[in-house]
Amino acid sequence: MSSRTNKPHEIVERALELSQADGCVVIADEESTANLRWAGNALTTNGVTRGRTLTVIATVDGKEGTASGVVSRAAVTADELADIVRAAEDAARSAGPAEDAQPLIGGGTVSADFTEAPAETTSGVFADFAPALGEAFARARAGGRELYGFANHELTSSYLGTSTGLRLRHDQPNGTLELNAKSPDRTRSAWAGRATRDFKDVDPAALDAELATRLGWAERRIELPAGRYETLLPPSAVADLLIYQYWSSGARDAAEGRTVFSTPGGGTRVGEKLSELPLTLRSDPREPGLESAPFVLAHASGDDSSVFDNGLPLGPTDWLRDGELTHLLSTRHSAGLTGLPVAPSVDNLILEGGGERSLDEMVAATDHGGRCLLLTCLWYIREVDPATLLLTGLTRDGVYLVENGEVVGEVNNFRFNESPVGLLGRVSEVGRTEKTLPREWGDYFTRAAMPALRVPDFNMSSVSQGV
Repeated sequence: MSSRTNKPHEIVERALELSQADGCVVIADEESTANLRWAGNALTTNGVTRGRTLTVIATVDGKEGTASGVVSRAAVTADELADIVRAAEDAARSAGPAEDAQPLIGGGTVSADFTEAPAETTSGVFADFAPALGEAFARARAGGRELYGFANHELTSSYLGTSTGLRLRHDQPNGTLELNAKSPDRTRSAWAGRATRDFKDVDPAALDAELATRLGWAERRIELPAGRYETLLPPSAVADLLIYQYWSSGARDAAEGRTVFSTPGGGTRVGEKLSELPLTLRSDPREPGLESAPFVLAHASGDDSSVFDNGLPLGPTDWLRDGELTHLLSTRHSAGLTGLPVAPSVDNLILEGGGERSLDEMVAATDHGGRCLLLTCLWYIREVDPATLLLTGLTRDGVYLVENGEVVGEVNNFRFNESPVGLLGRVSEVGRTEKTLPREWGDYFTRAAMPALRVPDFNMSSVSQGV
């Protein structure tokens, strides 16, 4: 009998029944996806997939401490349940004591829908989007441009059960759209992306119009040298930079002197002002439109996650409040080591600064006569120096020159060298916060809301020949 013929909650219950360990956590992830792909103003492929992944975490107590073993497998049959449970127990018994060992979360909380069937996506999620996309193809063809890209929708129902009585369930929809417009000679390219829960809030016509405008800007080419430029970073680029900062904000690493959030001689920068502007960087699993799991779902232990924290409730967390660093990522274990509050990772990120202008309005406000660059997005971002969180990467799909409130042409691409922490301290204007899709990290992190930022001296360290 295939595991998919059993209900996910039954798989979780049966695995817990089979456990002979001192503690056990079982996570069943029921996944479905639907996608569309297109090239040259025509659909190329579409498809729907389904699958299930089972993760079993066994904990074994010993004289020297508690050990843990984790085994994850896809397409597990009912007859294989005992094997995966035994494998997790064997892994725990052969491992040394787990450094992050903590008592499993108790309390016996049960989600009201724990025994209900998993949610599933289908091709029907594109019922309104696909015809609108076809109309965008026709407009693009008539306008002498070609559209390329893809739309992807995922729906994952996660069932978490523990030997301490937790029975929790979360349904996570996740949709992404990436649309690229090119001139027929491939010398001009423009990109737009959106994150969505259901594709009801995505307008292909509006995106195509945006791309057409950018391709028009690119008809005039201006070569600029490397240097520091006043730069407008759109929400997508801001998201890519701050997501990397978020991933690098572990409390333990900071306390041990390994990151930009460390202080000389030990300790962390929690409580320090990172920006004079009223910037607040926060996460909230119940943020409207960006909802994420309201409890810890950890399939493995790492620097900033612990399988022992599975089921720990998550709430709103301010990482930066009014410019002041207030929290660093902390498991129960790392919080005990650092003396900082427990602050697990939440799967969304929001930056707010009180700004009301859109990106277009910020462009129009550039009227001082100097040169200002308008970016589209960043990619190939890599860390250069963890002590300062210096990042390098490239601009892509359009860098434009703004003069006296108007875009006057496209300039060459650049390699940049910047620290997002340093940028926060130098931002001169904050725009209106809006949902955005990070270009670089869109495969891993999609629930973000960011404003555009004006930086007076963004470091374009060298010229890039990329399109």
